[in-house]
Amino acid sequence: MVRRADFLAANRGRRAPMPGFVLLVRERADGDAAMRYGITVTKKIGGAVIRNRMKRRFRVLARELLPVHGVPGADHVLIGRSDGIERDFSLLRAELEKALRKVMTRPAGESRGRSPRSPERKRHISAASGPGQEEAEQ
Repeated sequence: MVRRADFLAANRGRRAPMPGFVLLVRERADGDAAMRYGITVTKKIGGAVIRNRMKRRFRVLARELLPVHGVPGADHVLIGRSDGIERDFSLLRAELEKALRKVMTRPAGESRGRSPRSPERKRHISAASGPGQEEAEQ
């Protein structure tokens, strides 16, 4: 996956947090049984060398495990966490297998434990107004 829209869509799917990464899985429902994957490692994790090392490790894991344990017709996104930098590779493999099993057992509608924010929810604005607000309102 390379398009930002695909990553954002996967964020609305099922989620399996692990110590070294977070796995997001979203079924595309487009009739194509191909499994796609994407990898995200932010600058908070480290410099370019560390981020690229993590991405290489995730690529190998995805190519090895997704054909066997992945969800057909779904997008899979691995988001790197700081605990995954120096994590043992066999431990990461076991965690990814566990995350894929966890995602497969969870129903599609049950993505997270919390309910989405209601659109009617309004922000509370304090009644006190400062001196600069009167000029901005006019």
